[in-house]
Amino acid sequence: MNRKHPLVSVVIPNYNYGRALELCLRAALAQTYEPLEVLLVDDCSTDDSVAVAEACGVRVISTGVNSGVATTRNTGAAHARGEIIVFVDSDVAMEPDAVAGAVALLDSDPRIGAVCGTYDAEPLIRDSLIEEYRCLHQFYWLAETEGRIGTLHTAICAMPARVFAEVGPFNPRLRHTEDGDYAARICRSYEVHSSTTVRGRHDHDDTWRVVLRKVFHRTRLHIPLYVRRGDLPGGIATGPRAGASIAALLALVTLPLGLIAAPWLLVPAALLALALVADTALYRFVLRRRGPLFAAYFAFAHTVVNAAIAVGAGVGALQWLASRRFRRLYEPGTHLAPVRVTP
Repeated sequence: MNRKHPLVSVVIPNYNYGRALELCLRAALAQTYEPLEVLLVDDCSTDDSVAVAEACGVRVISTGVNSGVATTRNTGAAHARGEIIVFVDSDVAMEPDAVAGAVALLDSDPRIGAVCGTYDAEPLIRDSLIEEYRCLHQFYWLAETEGRIGTLHTAICAMPARVFAEVGPFNPRLRHTEDGDYAARICRSYEVHSSTTVRGRHDHDDTWRVVLRKVFHRTRLHIPLYVRRGDLPGGIATGPRAGASIAALLALVTLPLGLIAAPWLLVPAALLALALVADTALYRFVLRRRGPLFAAYFAFAHTVVNAAIAVGAGVGALQWLASRRFRRLYEPGTHLAPVRVTP
């Protein structure tokens, strides 16, 4: 960085998150770091998001047409005046020192092109057990991968504006996996680091339908990227966790056998045991933090989510085999469109 305290632009993409938005904006405005500007980029919300932002005194920029989070981030970057851009999802409230921590890490090594934040173990708004499952799981997973990573977590993500200009905008065609695509591009020239010192509370999804739909589609749409870049870490979708996902799916599929003949229960029981063993450290963490009753619920939820991941991977693999267009989803140089800037 050229200056000791470069201007930071906090860019908050938003679509219909008025419920959590005030908490997000007030946390951004309360950062210990200065100088700082906060921009809300609204993707044509139909709720009271714009009114909430205006009441907080935050500048609001509209995308003009609902276009997805990639275009929303790109629009914010086009309006940002800072030397550093911090992207923050509108359902995340950063800790007061999050921006300062991100700037310090970027300043510590010129090879670092982006710093990703992590989630707190407690949700921003407590709504349901499935939300608490997601919160604890993602807290553990992000903390486990602290340091240099090969992916990008965009819920809190800081990068120099010059790096964003060099790497280019987020892919506007991607609605679920724009961060994975961007990770593959930025990691060609820079390091990406994740840090627990850059943290925020997240209002996680609070219904089974939304959680299962998201993990299914995100896994499915990542398949062409994993094939193209075999070294891309996928967290819950690759490595030993891939085996856990397959075992969880097979356990659920074979469970009806036990209804036909009791001895067949050994098959799903063995598969379930394999799925649980793959995440032993995770379950120990949950047990220590929340006790046996919640740990039992957590294990059930994690098994179902793992099965949805396996189904998503299977469907994605079939799409990859059958569709040339799907295989080319992440081909470089074929997807980037000009960023639309709406006054």
